[in-house]
Order: sequence, then structure tokens, then C-alpha cells
Amino acid sequence: MSKYFKFKEFGTTYRREFMAGLTTFLAMAYILFVNPSTLALDGIEQLPEGVTRIDKGAVFTATAIAAAVGTLIMGLYAKYPIALAPGMGLNAFFAYTVILGYGIPWETALAGVLASGLIFIVLTLTGLRQLIIDAIPGNLKLAVGAGIGLFIAFIGFQNAGIVQNSDATLVQLGDLTAGPTLLAIFGIIVSIVLMALGLRGGIFYGMVLTAIAGMVTGLIAPPMGLNDVVGSAPSVAPTFGAALTHFGDIFTIEMLVVILTFLFVDFFDTAGTLVAVATQAGFMKDNKLPRANRALFSDSAATVVGAIAGTSTTTSYIESTAGVGAGGRTGFASVVTAGFFILALFFSPLLSVVTAEVTAPALIIVGVLMASTLKNIDWDQFEIGVPAFFTVAAMPLTYSIATGIAIGFIFYPITMLLKGRKAEIHPIMYVLFIIFILYFIFLA
Repeated sequence: MSKYFKFKEFGTTYRREFMAGLTTFLAMAYILFVNPSTLALDGIEQLPEGVTRIDKGAVFTATAIAAAVGTLIMGLYAKYPIALAPGMGLNAFFAYTVILGYGIPWETALAGVLASGLIFIVLTLTGLRQLIIDAIPGNLKLAVGAGIGLFIAFIGFQNAGIVQNSDATLVQLGDLTAGPTLLAIFGIIVSIVLMALGLRGGIFYGMVLTAIAGMVTGLIAPPMGLNDVVGSAPSVAPTFGAALTHFGDIFTIEMLVVILTFLFVDFFDTAGTLVAVATQAGFMKDNKLPRANRALFSDSAATVVGAIAGTSTTTSYIESTAGVGAGGRTGFASVVTAGFFILALFFSPLLSVVTAEVTAPALIIVGVLMASTLKNIDWDQFEIGVPAFFTVAAMPLTYSIATGIAIGFIFYPITMLLKGRKAEIHPIMYVLFIIFILYFIFLA
């Protein structure tokens, strides 16, 4: 095993890799509870007509399976200490834009995720994936990430009850004296303190402390015994294979935009995460990542597995930097992380204590982290600032990641052409311009 992962070459040991794998798991374990809550639209009482709510237990199992399989492939095939799981932002788009906004059944949405995963595999094997990533300007990539961060945070504030509906002003400050809202505020404060102190896994520990506070105050029903903590993994039957049986439903313009959005967001997530983790670990050579196609294939395969099991797009996690910081340098750390995700399958009863108020702080903190990319956008260039701003602002204001991307990608070639920067516009951006114009015509 040590020879396969080249422990001597990287100057590492079994113990160091094990601790790195555990550290990464703790840093991203929150997704096991946040993802089911997000996809099941916890906190949303009224669903679109004809749309049913996805089974939380099945999503929990699908989340663990997708994370375990994807991380294992990354460890054994790409040999990188990078973990994968259903992505934040992508799950919000799946739930709040596709299901809640468009009224598309979750089964069809899963089929869209499957289609994007299959396209990813083709693009990766042919080398086109890297070409498309390079075609999209860096400023728009940054804007997409920041916009998703604001959108996720907005959802978190809603679920916490801090922000609520207003007929006069659309939104307003919620009732800060309500018990559930106070619990969420407590969770936000605790999570911020833990993150500010640099505690690895601060988001996860914040959720744990918030759940405990909820049980102490009587806002959350506490587990009454061992069976309420540890149990058999929930059946994945309610979601398993739905993507396959509903694959024929994706051939519409609306679903085309959905699939393109899955593609775009995962493009940026994965590319950014791979570069960040590889740079921290010292893997980059001549500004290139060795075995990049293997890492991208691991991401693509995990998305296909996750879609068939019953969850939104699976992607590489920036929390992997926590494991690298703990000394992880080989794929063995990822194998360890995958093992912990498998063990986590038997703690599904804890889903009952992870309420919307408990997950809201995690959404807000992740939103803060994602919005940090705003500082790298060239705001002093008007032709860049306009499409970037529209991308960022439109996501939370229209409650749609796809709409934000569409508006930004439409204005980019317009402002660049007017500024005489035609040579800097990749032909692919013109194709996307036309697609998104047709998208708005379809919506009208």
C-alpha cells in the first residue's frame, strides 16, 4: 500500500495520512445533514403543484454513497488527498431553482444531474472539459462562485427565520424573539467563533452544538436511546434509479438550461478546488496539475453514481485543504475519508435532530466563504463589472442561480464588444450568449 501511494516520495506515513483523512471528513461531515435538508426543501411548506418532496432518508444514504465512491475513486485512481461530496450551491440550485422555481419533479432533476455527469465524462475523456473551462473568463467564474455564496446565505437566513416575506418590501427582518430563530442565531455565533479560531471542522461542530442547545431548550426533541443515534442505513429505494427511469423527460429547453448550469457550476467548483488543494500540497508542476484528467474523471464518475443513487451533483470539496494542512499528501488520505463516510451511514437517526435552524448557520457560513471571491473581480473595468455584478446580484434577487449565470453571460460579450475587446471573447461565449437569449425567450 505504501508503495502504491508512494509514501517515501512524499515523506508521509500511515498515521499522518489517516489523521489527514479524518480531518477532511470532520471538515465536510456537515454535508451529510445539510444536503438532505436542502434537497427536501426543509422550511418550505408549499411546493409547486404536481411536485412531491424527495425522501430525506434516501438522500442521506445517497449523499454518503456518492461521497464515499467519489472520494475512493479520487484516492485510488487519481491518488490525490481530495474528497468529494454533493456540492453546496449545486444542491441549492437543484432544490430552490429547479424544483421550487421551475416546478420540475425531483426525479427529472436527478435525470438532469445524470446527463451532466455523462457529458462530463465525455468532455473529460476528449479533453474538451479543460477547453471549455478556459473559454469562460476568470472574472465570470469568480462572479458565479460569489453569487452562489450570496444565494446560499440568503436561503440560510430564510430558514433561520431572520429574513421573512413582506408584501410591502418583498423581504423584512423576522421575529428575532422566536425560539427557533434564536436557536439559529446561537448557531451562527458559535460557528463564527469556531471558524474564527481556526478550528478544523468548525461548521460541523457548530451544527452539533446548535443541535445540543436545541435539545437543552426543548426546541428539538432529544434522542431517547441508542436507537435514536445509531441504526441501519435508510433505504435508498425511494430515489435509486429515478434518474434512469425519467431520463426521457430531460429533452426540453428548460432542462437544457438546467443541465448547462449543472455543468458550469461544477466546472468552476472542481477546477478551483483542484488548483487550491494542489497548490497548498505542492503538487503543481509548471503551473499544471499532474494527472488532472484522472482527477476530473473521478469527479464526473461520482456525479453519475450520485445521480443514480439519488442526490445532486457531486464535486471536489475545498475542505480537503484541512486534510492537506494536517499532512495529507497521497490518495490514502482520501481512502480513509471514504471509509468514514461509509461508517456515517449508520448514524442516520440523527437526521431528526438536525432541523432547518441547525443547518441554517452552515449555509450562511459556507455563503460567506464562497462570497470571498468578490475581492478578485476587476471591478475597476466597467465592461467586466457590469456582467459580474448582474451575475452576483441576480442569483439571490431572482432566487435562481441559472438566471444569474444567464444574465451575466449575456451582458459579457455585449460590454466587451462595445469596449473594443472583441479579440478577448472566446467563440464559445457567443454560443452561450445565444443559448441564454433563447432561455429567456422560453421563460417569456
